[in-house]
Amino acid sequence: MAGSRVRIQHGAFDIAQEIAELQARDPRVGAVCTFLGTVREGEVHAATVRSLELEHYPGMTEKSIEAMIDHAHQRFDIFGARVVHRIGVLAPTEQVVLVVVTSAHRGESFQACEFLMDYLKTQAPFWKKEQTPLGAHWVDARVSDDAALARWGIDARNA
Repeated sequence: MAGSRVRIQHGAFDIAQEIAELQARDPRVGAVCTFLGTVREGEVHAATVRSLELEHYPGMTEKSIEAMIDHAHQRFDIFGARVVHRIGVLAPTEQVVLVVVTSAHRGESFQACEFLMDYLKTQAPFWKKEQTPLGAHWVDARVSDDAALARWGIDARNA
């Protein structure tokens, strides 16, 4: 769906295509900042993560992320932003999330991209379950993610 600011999908995405579509819309763009999040294989409760399952609340998730992008536009001098987030069962090294932000200069793009990721980690209605050889467990919110959002002057409990 070209042109959409937010997409939630099962399949992988083409990073270059996502950037090109956002950048091509505005000849004033002088900076494009991207963040790509992937599934990492790590130790959880002394077991290696084999997969990550992501669920969401259709409609509510997109609306929440749209509001985050609106907030980024109010805070930073950016031209465009796009968030693509995957759901379903993902293996280590697979893409999870892409955030792309355009602006005239790099500073605003970097800040807005980081702001959107901090917001996504704490406020987007996604649920994550890690599968390990010892079984499955839901991933709890991290204090460090709340602290990252707080540096923008936002209390995660009230966002």
